[in-house]
Amino acid sequence: MNTLQHVRFIWKPAVFIACLLPFVLVVGDLLEITGQLGANPIEEIMDRFGNWSLRFILLTLAVTPVRRISGWNWLARFRRMFGLFTFFYVLMHFLTWLILDQGVLLPAIIEDLAKRPFITVGFIALVLLTALAATSTEAIRRRMGRHWQTLHNAAYVVGILGVWHYWWQVKKDITEPLVYAVILVVLLGARVTRKKKGQFT
Repeated sequence: MNTLQHVRFIWKPAVFIACLLPFVLVVGDLLEITGQLGANPIEEIMDRFGNWSLRFILLTLAVTPVRRISGWNWLARFRRMFGLFTFFYVLMHFLTWLILDQGVLLPAIIEDLAKRPFITVGFIALVLLTALAATSTEAIRRRMGRHWQTLHNAAYVVGILGVWHYWWQVKKDITEPLVYAVILVVLLGARVTRKKKGQFT
């Protein structure tokens, strides 16, 4: 098999399973198969899904600069998968808050939004990701033409909102959100440099 066939038939299925593993581990912990969720299981589940959301959006944004530096053009074939897993984990993060934490009760939701405005920032990121996921197919990309790339540049906005959402809610140790912020700044810098050189893809 050539490189593209290896990617399609071996690496993509393997990477897909690896990307799904954090969700499987959470389900396993819920069923008390793989471990414990601690004294506050709902908060632990939200934290896990939220952290993986950030990791996947940064991974998605890293594909293009790494591909350009390394010359590994096959990496582009993973970008859509990483983007969709970003949406998946953000959605799981939101649904955990909405259903398990708030019980889909409007008064509780309004009260929580008033106390923790960073939730609104996260919700805006989810709305943007929903638009990106809904327009991620090749058929829609062809139909939208150059407007598709303009829309999907919003992935950088999602990254900014995600880091802001995380940083805002942390009360003491900011080490982890700081690491995410530094990585995001590097990726944004790579994007700006690429635009100055006239390379937009």
